[in-house]
This record gives sequence, C-alpha cells and structure tokens, in this order.
Amino acid sequence: MASDSIPYIGSQQIEDVLTYKDLIPALEMALADFSSGPDGGVVQPLRSSVPVKNRDGVFLSMPGYSRNQNGLACKVVTIFPRNENTPHPVIQATIILSDANNGSMKAVIEGNTVTALRTAAASAVATKYLAPDGTKILAILGAGVQAKAHLDALRYVHRYSEVRVWNRTHARAEAFAAKYGCKACKTAQEAVKDADVIATVTGTSTPILQSEWVKDGAHINCVGAPMPDQQELDPVLVRRSVIYADSRESAVNESGDVIIAKAEVFGEIGEVIAGKLKARKNETTIFKSLGMAIEDVVAAKLVFDKVHGTSTSLL
Repeated sequence: MASDSIPYIGSQQIEDVLTYKDLIPALEMALADFSSGPDGGVVQPLRSSVPVKNRDGVFLSMPGYSRNQNGLACKVVTIFPRNENTPHPVIQATIILSDANNGSMKAVIEGNTVTALRTAAASAVATKYLAPDGTKILAILGAGVQAKAHLDALRYVHRYSEVRVWNRTHARAEAFAAKYGCKACKTAQEAVKDADVIATVTGTSTPILQSEWVKDGAHINCVGAPMPDQQELDPVLVRRSVIYADSRESAVNESGDVIIAKAEVFGEIGEVIAGKLKARKNETTIFKSLGMAIEDVVAAKLVFDKVHGTSTSLL
C-alpha cells in the first residue's frame, strides 16, 4: 500500500463512530480472550519503554494481535510532563493499524481518544459483572477526560438514581456536574458515601479514597495511579477488597495500589467473563485497570471498520 493512501482517523471521527454499544461487547470478548491463554488467540508482549532523560520524557510502544477479532495494531505513546502549561499535551498517543491478513498498514489513528473510550469501556465491563445487586449511586473521583468517558460508559451498563462527582479543584467538579447532570461534592468522602459504584480517575500519586468511607459491597474501578510508586486507594481498602485486574501480571508488577498494600489479586476480569472465576459481587470489589494493548487493537479496528463501512461480527 502506498504511503499517500494511508488514511488518518482523527478524534472527531472516532467520537462520531465509536459507541459503547459496539465497544463494550468488543472489549468484553477481548478481555475474555486475553485471559484464556493460547486458546484466546491474543498476542501481547510487555510494552517497551524508551526514556528521554534530558526532557524527563518517555516513549512507549504497545503492540498486540487478536486472532479472534482479526486485529493487529501498535500504539505508540509519549509522556512528557514538562509539556504541562505549554501548547503540547503531556500525553500523546497514536495507533498504527495493520491488516491482520497481510501485514499492510491500514490507518493511523489518533490514540488519546481511543484510549479514553476503551479504558472506560473496560471499566463498564467489570462493573457489569461486579457491581452489587440493586446498584443506584455512582461516584466519580476526578473531573477530566476519563471522568466523562466513565460517566457515559458506566451509565450504559447501569441506570443510576444519583451520580456524584468530586475533584480537588471544586470549580471543575461544579462545571462537570452542571454540564453532565451530576451532583458536585466538596469532599471525596461526601461523594462516595453509600455509593454502590465508584470510579477513581485522577492523576494523584497518594490515596484519595479512604477505606472507612466505602460501604461494604461497593465496587471500585481504580483507573489512575498506573506506576508502582503511585496510589489512589487507601491500602486498608485494597486489602479488604476482592481485587480483579485486566492483567494479573501487570497489576502485581505495575500497580502501586496493589504493590504498596501487599495485596493479593484474586484474578482477571476476563476469567470472570469466560466463566472460569466467580464474580464475587456484593463483596467489596476493585477492578484495577492498567490498560492493555489488546484493548487498543480491538477499539482501533472497530473505528476503522465503522469509518470505512466494513461489516464486523464480534459475538
């Protein structure tokens, strides 16, 4: 394929075509495949990291292949903290989608939007299986891009009588609540009181959710704190909860919430989907989401198929 014929799919096109109606089932299948070993047909090496020390940056590559969904892609990500308060984003991601049948490059896809939507879709899958019976109250800690994505995705799998949002900067929580029909709370404790489902989608490095604030039987989607020295959750809360991860290996090696608490990971959410592991709903549960390349592969292929009118059968 000639280079000048390779399409670029930007954020607006992605938002126009990628719906949770399609993405959540696709991610559900991908997570089950990942946790099914060789039978699942997923190939996903560990992400590679190239430090850019003189700029305090890092370059990451995340390749993956899904035999069952016929997807092949690699996401490249740069994280440059010095970009804060400059015209350049701190995190920039791009996905290269290839044809799984012949290896030809099919498209270059804007990666930040795909990442936000697939991350929220994975949390929605976990919530579908782990949220307590009679779920009514949703609390979101954080008011950024992931907060909005999680609001939409979690509303897709459950109806909530009340949605609360908290952010360290209260004005941001108020703006979010006014725009999306939520209640802005001045403290995280107020936001999570009696909440059935909680999403922590913050940039914090130290715990913002304390164990005594969380009722027994709640389900928590822990999305932030992706590094071994970072935490969103009180270690006491982590140890009293049943922990499911997208990847057990990633959780025990990369999640500060798990590592610092010296907590056990009960299993992968894909094992629950595949019927290999019990969904211990109505106990306090945590879904530790670190994000996986296979999620990007499946989401990127879905975007391409939607944009180009390709028929895709997932289930």
